[in-house]
Amino acid sequence: MKLKTARRSFLKAKAAVSHFLIIPSYVLGGPNHTPPSEQLTTGIIGVGGMGKNHRGLAKTKLLAVCDTDEKRLNQMAHWQGEVADKYRDFRELLARPDIDIVHIATPPHWHGLMSIMAAQAGKDIWCEKPMTRTIAEGLGVIDAVKKNDTIFRINTWFRFGRGNFYQSGISVENAKKIVDSGLLGWPLTFNVGKHTGFNWKMNWSGKTDLVPENIPPELDYDMWLGPAPHKPYSRHRTHNTFRGYWDYDGGGLGDMGQHYLDPIQYIMGKDHTSPVNIASESVQQHYDAVRNWDRVEMTYADGCKIVLDGAGTDQNAPFISGPKGNVWRNMRSDIPNFEKKVAGFPTPPRQEEDFVKCVRERRKFGLNELNGHRSANLINLSKISLRLGRELTFDPVKQQFIGDEGANRLIDQPMRAPWTI
Repeated sequence: MKLKTARRSFLKAKAAVSHFLIIPSYVLGGPNHTPPSEQLTTGIIGVGGMGKNHRGLAKTKLLAVCDTDEKRLNQMAHWQGEVADKYRDFRELLARPDIDIVHIATPPHWHGLMSIMAAQAGKDIWCEKPMTRTIAEGLGVIDAVKKNDTIFRINTWFRFGRGNFYQSGISVENAKKIVDSGLLGWPLTFNVGKHTGFNWKMNWSGKTDLVPENIPPELDYDMWLGPAPHKPYSRHRTHNTFRGYWDYDGGGLGDMGQHYLDPIQYIMGKDHTSPVNIASESVQQHYDAVRNWDRVEMTYADGCKIVLDGAGTDQNAPFISGPKGNVWRNMRSDIPNFEKKVAGFPTPPRQEEDFVKCVRERRKFGLNELNGHRSANLINLSKISLRLGRELTFDPVKQQFIGDEGANRLIDQPMRAPWTI
């Protein structure tokens, strides 16, 4: 830990003088050379489908990988001629003082706890989406990152996009320009569903007739479960299909929610707050397995809304609607000379989107623990309303439900011993 603290102090000092000291690249060994003393190092926890995508972060060196599945671990340890150290217990990876950045690419039931422990170990953190599985875990991450002076990012990038925002035919940049201009009026409603270009992946459903199976010898199932309740092993609970169970994620809502909703939160200027009312329509959800759902409507204090159209019934819904006009897919609008007007609006300020630069200069990344928690809240609020099958009222300051103890119990769900925040 002392070595890690010294490392961070070095980066801070270097960032402080970087504006005053310019060193020619040839002195450092050429334009593409990173001196060993400045080489940032990484470790990856969870090397399944998404974990593989975390290899090869520019200007860093991968030192270690960790997974509860030995087969996956062995496949990941050798990559492009480099050999990474292997761990079955992520705590051993976190204990290494020579690792700067930790990538967390596990199922979401681990995201919050591992992020907190990584921050406490002095690591900078690149975490998969959704940021956390519960609201309380998100608050814990915020606290740990602040106390330990670490840099945190969520692995979704669409709020930075200048290209097509999924299949909407509209860039996030243009949507932000439209909203900031006031052209559509206020309050606004965003419709997020099949007919506006967003697929909620209803195939991520769980099974209600699971039969206990023998645990594969290569899998440490107890560690895979971690803080989640113990349930008999079935292959459908783990690896590629874990998203279909509430204990680990939230179906397609958990899988795609932060990709879709974080940019909308940014576009509306809601990075600092959460909806005050959440209403949903769904079949009765199973206590264990995620089932399909029809609709979630979240309303902010100022009347702005986000509508999640899970059933794909709103065939003619605009992507963005306001009292002065509407915008459909592919920049169609009922406002005259719409695209010409949008082209003349000022471009939104750029956000910090270079994570390695943020680590070196000790700056907040554009999508960090604060706004990332608020966009993860959109998923977790929706999940709670769907699971309980009722409308909810939420206090975005206290981050508690009003007059609903059952809903509040889902904010801070107990962890299986010995795991705790």
